[in-house]
Amino acid sequence: MSVDRRDFLRAGGASLAAALLGACDAEGPQRAARLLEYAQRKNESLERSLFRHTAMDHAKPGALASGDAFPSYFVSDAVPALDAAASAAWRLEVGGMVSRPLALSLDDLMRLERRTQRVNHYCVEGWTAVAEFTGVPLRELARLAGADPKAGYVDFQSFDDDYHESWDAESAMHPQTLVVYAKDGAALTTAYGAPARVHSPVKLGYKNTKYLTKVVFLPERNGGYWSDRGYEWYAGL
Repeated sequence: MSVDRRDFLRAGGASLAAALLGACDAEGPQRAARLLEYAQRKNESLERSLFRHTAMDHAKPGALASGDAFPSYFVSDAVPALDAAASAAWRLEVGGMVSRPLALSLDDLMRLERRTQRVNHYCVEGWTAVAEFTGVPLRELARLAGADPKAGYVDFQSFDDDYHESWDAESAMHPQTLVVYAKDGAALTTAYGAPARVHSPVKLGYKNTKYLTKVVFLPERNGGYWSDRGYEWYAGL
């Protein structure tokens, strides 16, 4: 019987966490926190060992794009949106451990290497959606900015109430990790992260920062909105 790698990771991680929590004693929540931290480290080690940098995700043939049924999510009180003046002034900054910091307008992004891919979007809640995303491979932005090979992590920051999530560099440099500016053949709308967002099928949905403002190459991970609230930091698929 074949086992889907994503199902295996989810089941394995859940089983390990459940087993450790079952071992909790009178130390209560403090012990549980330590055990869950241990479980997360073990999960990350497993996921890193299974990650294949050449593996590509593709939506199943015949699978319909989710279109407007693709869930929209954000952490601000209302849908984050730039007014006309702010949209014209918007720039995507690429900095940190780079030799040539960038500040790219939307037009600049659209003139760079382009990739369109019809892929799955995997949510931590268990649902999967299909969409066609168009954008610039993150590895191309890294090349243009002269990213330091010693930068082991990349942080994606946004104007959605300062939402951000940091990634391991290997996942960020995966060929299917894009800075996206179009979905299903049309420009991103505010519901889906306009003017640009990061998307990759190698990470769970909450790692894919929308309303992007900065891409920062770092020597160490610096957590993230959901990662700092107890969600798995690596969140790989």
